[in-house]
Amino acid sequence: MCFLKVTPTSGVGRALKARKLTSRFVGPHQIIQRVGPVAYRLALPPCLSNLHDVFHVSQLRKYVHDPSHVVELDDVQV
Repeated sequence: MCFLKVTPTSGVGRALKARKLTSRFVGPHQIIQRVGPVAYRLALPPCLSNLHDVFHVSQLRKYVHDPSHVVELDDVQV
């Protein structure tokens, strides 16, 4: 699992709504395969389907799972 860097050159910044305070990384995304020595193919969600799915390692950041980051939602009855 990894995060994808949001920049205008990678195309991710153009695929998302442009805002001043948007996150610098989006994800986490699953790595499907290693394409070359420095490139990886990611499983992208439908909202990023207009992007090429292979990215250089400089555009990725490792995802470290932390149980304290999981937010549990309360059931709401309507």
